[in-house]
Amino acid sequence: MHFIQLNDPADPRFDGAFALYEISFPLHERRTRAPQAARLSHPEYRFTLLYEGEAFQGILLYWEGPGFRYVEHFAICPELRGRGAGAQALSELCGQGVPVILEIDPPVDDISIRRQHFYERCGFFQNPFPHVHPPYRKGFQGHPLVVLSAPGPLSPAAYDRFAQYLAGTVMDDCVPPLEGD
Repeated sequence: MHFIQLNDPADPRFDGAFALYEISFPLHERRTRAPQAARLSHPEYRFTLLYEGEAFQGILLYWEGPGFRYVEHFAICPELRGRGAGAQALSELCGQGVPVILEIDPPVDDISIRRQHFYERCGFFQNPFPHVHPPYRKGFQGHPLVVLSAPGPLSPAAYDRFAQYLAGTVMDDCVPPLEGD
């Protein structure tokens, strides 16, 4: 598997990658096309395409934070799920010696429980910190998520650095939380 970083929304591969992004994440968990395209030029953002040979496998959208990588969005093409591409991509990302942080929905149903088990098989640990992801769009509130990290759990100080980076850098192009959030 190889990673290709996109920096230009005019790249013809952006359309297919953005289509996968739209079908893989609910409206309240993603940016619209224009803000996502604008993020491509951020020096810490990696809009990464996953390829096996010439075949597009998925997207891995992450940030090079201060001492960690934050996976904001990760999706494998639906027809390829369950065939090892996701585990391979995470193995390569986590194998570079930089701690990796990501968020998942709380494990409350079959799909979210399977997702948590997938990440645990990939070497991620659940963290105990109460966590609410800020809203991407006007009219939405933040949503509670579970923070996972590899190669081990986060210290309270490491979680605080991540939460500050998320609010101050990753989400700085999004709407501020509604009053009372």
